[in-house]
Amino acid sequence: MLDWQNYYRDRIRTPSEAVKYINSGQRVILGHACGEPQVLTRALVARADELEDVEIVQRVAMGESSYVDPEMQGHFKLNSLFGSAPTRKAIADGRADFTPCFISEIPDLFLTGKIPLDVAMITVTPPDSHGYCSLGISIDYTIQAARAAKMVIAQVNPEMPRTYGDTLLHVSEIDYFVPAEEPLIVLEPPVIGPVEKQIGMNVASLIDDGSTLQLGIGSIPDAILNFLHEKHDLGVHTELFSDGVRGLVEAGVINGKKKTLHQGKVVANFVMGTPELYNWVHDNPAICLYPEDYVNDPFVVAQNYRMVAINSALEVDVLGQVAADMLGPRQFSGVGGQVDFIRGAARSPGGKAIIAFPATAMKGKASRIVSVLSKGAAVTTSRHDVEYVVTEYGIAYLKAKTVKERIEALISIAHPDFRAEIRKDAYSTYFKL
Repeated sequence: MLDWQNYYRDRIRTPSEAVKYINSGQRVILGHACGEPQVLTRALVARADELEDVEIVQRVAMGESSYVDPEMQGHFKLNSLFGSAPTRKAIADGRADFTPCFISEIPDLFLTGKIPLDVAMITVTPPDSHGYCSLGISIDYTIQAARAAKMVIAQVNPEMPRTYGDTLLHVSEIDYFVPAEEPLIVLEPPVIGPVEKQIGMNVASLIDDGSTLQLGIGSIPDAILNFLHEKHDLGVHTELFSDGVRGLVEAGVINGKKKTLHQGKVVANFVMGTPELYNWVHDNPAICLYPEDYVNDPFVVAQNYRMVAINSALEVDVLGQVAADMLGPRQFSGVGGQVDFIRGAARSPGGKAIIAFPATAMKGKASRIVSVLSKGAAVTTSRHDVEYVVTEYGIAYLKAKTVKERIEALISIAHPDFRAEIRKDAYSTYFKL
């Protein structure tokens, strides 16, 4: 039997010692989002002059992300699975690359070797009395990447919450340990304005008692949550959640009593938020985190009764096509869980799929509802999948609607200043006048 305490002690390294095991030409995956092992990332970047052509794989980058700085060319190149603020310019400039993928399918890319991984750098809790470490707030692809990589280097951070679900790795599954306590990356609560409040009210009107919710982070999801206090017996099965969920759980609104899958549990694959949220999820059996190839699997999602998927968009054309990850030809984010959950909700008994967003962008100068998507934009969600579209001006239901009915329904929830222009462009584009 493995003497895990001695195994652990023998494999403790400093940050600089641990990253010495990484060689030029290797592919390194970083723990996701707020679970990034920041000490290890900084130590790796400090070795830049010694390394060439190291590929870094990551989805949402929330840390310093200095590996994408211009002076890092030739040393590091990011393969992003989801563009985010620190990495968008590097992707646009060609210094980083982007791999389109559904979140539910990402772990399979690693486990089957479609994207082989040399090294996984992750964050874990200190081992418990049985030698198990928890990946805490970021299970997502991180746990499956650790299982697939040839080498695993873990920052052991006591600040990481210990969570329930499928979150544990035994010390024997990790090659080197770097004890390093530091605060986790924080996502501050968003500012909710009058537009977001109205969207939140509109979306809340579509949510029935007993529904199970998928929603993300940001001002609109938090605004929606603010209007759910009069609802009953809601559940959560979502890709991620933030601080807004906590208040409804503590108020008893979210209790999971009507869930048909993981009854009574809040299910997600990662968490982003404040230190107060991280303290709340620590050792909280009501919160269960699982890998994204399970949580986001449309066939799993569909097993939830009254599954309500709430997602956003950058643009929606009058046919109902959603562009959620590109601004024209520029990569802005990624598909996320949008398609996974929309398709799962469509097959859920009593399920609903909702796209919710402000009617305008650029401080009111541009309409997000358009006759045709911007040149170069890719379609995230097809017009065949879209059910409800919601703005501050109302709700458009698109299922079983003809093209002309869709055009009018979507124009009715566009900003009034743009409606005539959208109608004129739409009819001249799609019909021979």
